[in-house]
Amino acid sequence: MMTKSMRILLVSLISAVPCAMALAQGMPAPVVVIADAEMRQLAPSVDLPGTVVSRFDSRLASELSAKLVWIAEVGTIVKEGDTVARLEDFTFKLLEMEAQARVEREQARVKFLRSEKSRLDELAKKNLSAKSQFDQVVSDLAIAESEEAMARVQLGLAQISMHVTQIRAPFDGLVTERLRNIGERLNISDQVIRIVNPKTLEIVARAPLNTVNFISAGAVLRLHNDFKKDEASVRTIVPFGNPQSHMFEVRLDVNPERWTVGESVRLSMPTAVAKQVLAVPRDALILRRDGASVFRLNDDMKVERINVITGLGDGIYIEVMGELKAGDRVITRGAERLNTGDTVAL
Repeated sequence: MMTKSMRILLVSLISAVPCAMALAQGMPAPVVVIADAEMRQLAPSVDLPGTVVSRFDSRLASELSAKLVWIAEVGTIVKEGDTVARLEDFTFKLLEMEAQARVEREQARVKFLRSEKSRLDELAKKNLSAKSQFDQVVSDLAIAESEEAMARVQLGLAQISMHVTQIRAPFDGLVTERLRNIGERLNISDQVIRIVNPKTLEIVARAPLNTVNFISAGAVLRLHNDFKKDEASVRTIVPFGNPQSHMFEVRLDVNPERWTVGESVRLSMPTAVAKQVLAVPRDALILRRDGASVFRLNDDMKVERINVITGLGDGIYIEVMGELKAGDRVITRGAERLNTGDTVAL
């Protein structure tokens, strides 16, 4: 029966055979990739879910009760102020015409009374008119001017109604959804169309309250999903914890060239204060039954296995403790079959 220790020894001998045979046969030394061990600021972190959203995402509603006669197609690119839907406007045109006629009528009346007031004022200077008649005209003029102002207000309201029969884009964006169809009767506040600006993106995430003290506006956090990795800066923190979930909201600016509205992401949120430690890339770690180690490359292009104890992990880096120092070159690719004393090439 082969014991456990014998099996481990056999595996080690087998793994060393390729390098030994290569040297014996004069074959080229294995090519490896290296990186420097370095002092870095690391902090423990937790991955949290987030969602990519647009800062400008609006469902536009009708401000009138009218029939929908036209609406932009989904996918239409619009500029601020462009018409994206139109309501039937016959009734509102008539109301505007009526209000305009009322204004003109009141203007004519005011013009006449002003002329009459001037005429009576001249006659009064010559004692040819009664003061009561002059006072009556002054009173009528004041009433007429007030009614003209009210008519102008009514005209303004009618013009506003005509203006809002066309629903306009409040910002540059893309039509992403038609919420009503042509021919439907709309009531005030009925949602009609959705517009999203795909160029002003951010990530919304909720983090545990115990992490709020370890981030600040402008901090850069790592994020990823199944398809890509990136970094994003914290735009704002909403320092208000939900008493039920004990979570607070974080918003991060992201590159619209890389992300799309609605994508799910994971972001790394620090859970403690970062500290200065000696770190190496995670790919440098060799995990065997006897513990973790790294291979250090010496000046003579020979490798030396160094046992280490791992500590904090943060992204692609991990803290190591052992006979390493900042500036040591460690192998990150091609170390699986190496042993102390092997010669390698870069």
